[in-house]
Amino acid sequence: MSTDDTQQLAASDKISMLQGKLVLPDRVIADGILAWRDEKIIYAGSPEGLPDSFRRQGQFLPVPEHGMIVPGFIDIHVHGGNGEDFMDAGQEVLDTITAFHCTQGTTAMLATSMTAPKDRLDQVLYEVHKYRSETMPFAQLEGVHLEGPFFSPKWPGAQNPEHIVLPNVSWLEEWEQQYPGLIRQVTLAPEREGALELIAWLRSQRITVALGHTDASYDEVQRAVEAGLHHAVHTFNAMTPLHHRLPGAAGAVLSDPRISAEVIADGIHVHPAAISILAQLKQPLDQLVLITDAMSAAGLEDGEYAIGDLPVIVEHGVARLKDGGALAGSTLTMVRGFRYLVQEVGLSVTAASRAASLTPARLLGIDHRTGSFAQGKQADIVLLNEGLDVAGVWVKGRRIAESLN
Repeated sequence: MSTDDTQQLAASDKISMLQGKLVLPDRVIADGILAWRDEKIIYAGSPEGLPDSFRRQGQFLPVPEHGMIVPGFIDIHVHGGNGEDFMDAGQEVLDTITAFHCTQGTTAMLATSMTAPKDRLDQVLYEVHKYRSETMPFAQLEGVHLEGPFFSPKWPGAQNPEHIVLPNVSWLEEWEQQYPGLIRQVTLAPEREGALELIAWLRSQRITVALGHTDASYDEVQRAVEAGLHHAVHTFNAMTPLHHRLPGAAGAVLSDPRISAEVIADGIHVHPAAISILAQLKQPLDQLVLITDAMSAAGLEDGEYAIGDLPVIVEHGVARLKDGGALAGSTLTMVRGFRYLVQEVGLSVTAASRAASLTPARLLGIDHRTGSFAQGKQADIVLLNEGLDVAGVWVKGRRIAESLN
């Protein structure tokens, strides 16, 4: 915004401002200021550069001592929370999930499905499409992540193997015709019959293609990357592991600079040393993506739940299938994952912020409007206290607490 533009601001125009540790993609401004008007950021920088008109007309909002201002978190792999599952999508369910995760710092997310019969996936897509057609009051649903059903029966994880099928281009063509742009990511096992054809079609539609729940060898992953695969879900989990003579899918993810990598940073799914190795390889390329893989129990007490149509027991915050004991998603939130990356793995706050916000925004192609602080971008903001707990969340400039009261 130019000086002339700032002079034209009427006295009634509301400018909100936060002052504290301002986290930008490449640095932290110790005493930075973030200012926004309506939905848009109009200033992000040092106090010295703040226009006088902003200071006169703006209101500084309370910030906790040693408060930190970070871009809103973007969770591209999340199944539910606060007792609800995206597979049961409807307005009330979607409100519940997006409201809960928003209080934990998530300002945008992908509604992530489970392996299920086609008619159930049809319903999920219909409900999310309908929800997105209206103003979304909490975390914004940027679309759908289809996690399955095109998996390896050898690596079902917490997915029901009865619903696993071979890759099917016709399903995706039908869904894309009905709901253009709704499906943003598809996770599949690239070694399965028909996978390479589907991968090429998905990339032609600019849909993120991810490997997961896969028995693929290193060479099979390489062939899939040549076809257009460029992402990996919950790295190390539900894929062939790294061995020094058989690198497997995990080795392909670690070694190939064309593959971005999700990680569940909860200290349960992946050891912090393994996260550190992954981060050292992927973070310099901005290819590390923090996710929660949260299921319906996130935000609630231990007990019995379900993920998709499979029963789950949560004990000490760890979700496992009742039958067999496989890890069944997580109870993680983005702010806890962010804190774990900083405090346990040792990432800088800028690196953790990019993994939680900017890199997933780039993967979705929405980094021109969110994922970092810059003039003209959406005011998607998380205010953290000294302990890296959430002290405030704003979505498109609107404080979410006002909507939850």
